[in-house]
Amino acid sequence: MSQTIDNAPYTAFHRRLALACSGGPLLDGYILSIVGVALIGMRPDLGLSTAQVSLIGAAALVGMFVGGALFGVLTDKIGREVMYTADLLVMVVCSVLSFWVDDVWAIAVLRFVLGMAVAADYPIATSLLAEWLPAKHRGRLLGQQIVAWYAGSVLAYVVGYLFLELAGPGSWRWMLASSTVLCVVFLVIRRGSPESPRWLAANGRVGDAVRVVEKHLGVRVDGRELMPDPAGRARRSSGLRLLMTPPYRRRTLFCGLFFLCQVGPLFAMLTFGPQILSSFGMPGGTVMETLGTGLISLVFLLGCYPALRLIDTRGRRPVIIWSFALMTVPLALLGVWPTAPAAVALTALCAYAFLCGGPNVLDWTYPNELFPTEIRATAVGVATSVSRIGAAVGTYLLPLSLTGLGTGPTMLIAAGTTALGLLVCALWAEETRGTALGAAPTAARTGTAKATQAVPAQRVPQTARG
Repeated sequence: MSQTIDNAPYTAFHRRLALACSGGPLLDGYILSIVGVALIGMRPDLGLSTAQVSLIGAAALVGMFVGGALFGVLTDKIGREVMYTADLLVMVVCSVLSFWVDDVWAIAVLRFVLGMAVAADYPIATSLLAEWLPAKHRGRLLGQQIVAWYAGSVLAYVVGYLFLELAGPGSWRWMLASSTVLCVVFLVIRRGSPESPRWLAANGRVGDAVRVVEKHLGVRVDGRELMPDPAGRARRSSGLRLLMTPPYRRRTLFCGLFFLCQVGPLFAMLTFGPQILSSFGMPGGTVMETLGTGLISLVFLLGCYPALRLIDTRGRRPVIIWSFALMTVPLALLGVWPTAPAAVALTALCAYAFLCGGPNVLDWTYPNELFPTEIRATAVGVATSVSRIGAAVGTYLLPLSLTGLGTGPTMLIAAGTTALGLLVCALWAEETRGTALGAAPTAARTGTAKATQAVPAQRVPQTARG
């Protein structure tokens, strides 16, 4: 492990890298949300059936399921830096092509590939960021990546509403292509981002790792400090198999299951929030389907901010357990009171959205902190893939459940799923606050480990930093 990186001062380099890495989550939130608005015009224009609408809506989620695990493994094998730009280039191409297609299957294929590229960015960018961040700031800055997701979602609904108001439903092609602008912006921001020194050292390129640390952190580091432990060198290329061996099996199940139990109800609420509220008597219409849903995304976003502070002051484990416990309450309330006034239903859903902040900010923090460099991106990718099973199932089943079972039973199912997440966290959540990145899997068992103290670091002269 590297004490120099774990205890480095927080600099402008870290801020720029965090901004660059936020591109993937922001594009995910934007791409997944803008299609919901685009379908308002796409459905009559292309004569889409309900099954075709579901196909287009689910295509990106299925792509994310495939892309998360596949590209997580690839990122651990060939490095973070190469994949860091390639996935954004794929997003640019798919976004541009979306403007020209008329066939529903072509749209579904492009959405599938977009989903793969977005899911690829999670293990790429969050692993790269985690491996550069000081331990003191790691939880907050990894947690802020999900803030970018909701910012992208809010932006999508606002942009979609403006397109509908200014150009009408026929502007759906421009909506789908609009993500090109964001992709290009983040391609520019990501220029010059370095490879992870931890990955370089783990793959035998210790000299390159030393040079990149000296250039970007301005300190000299002993190459031996960057080397993984002997067990880590032996387990290189173990990939997916290693995730299901002790001691990583429990951590793999924990990261995947809490993520799944969180996003299953969350995606359903976010996607069909207006439909849920209409079942309690709230008015529907275009404004509710755009700005109203954007408002729900904004509440999810706001809930992340107190959670970002609490995971560093109170710890990861208590925050995620209490969040799941409290998230269950408003869902259970709506389940046992399906005739609640619309104002009560709106308040309950907003409370649920706000309380989701705890799991939200730990979605990528936990898998990055619980696994070593050799399989870190693989772990993030697998957790992302598993979570998209919950997202796809929740998004597909919720409208059917509202129609077939009614509002009360639907909310109770959502509450039960959240309660299962609470059980998973109570049994398996570990404390990783303040631990050195490479030490987290061992030290987390006690829940008391702190970051190792920094060894004196020799500053590199300004001219040597590049």
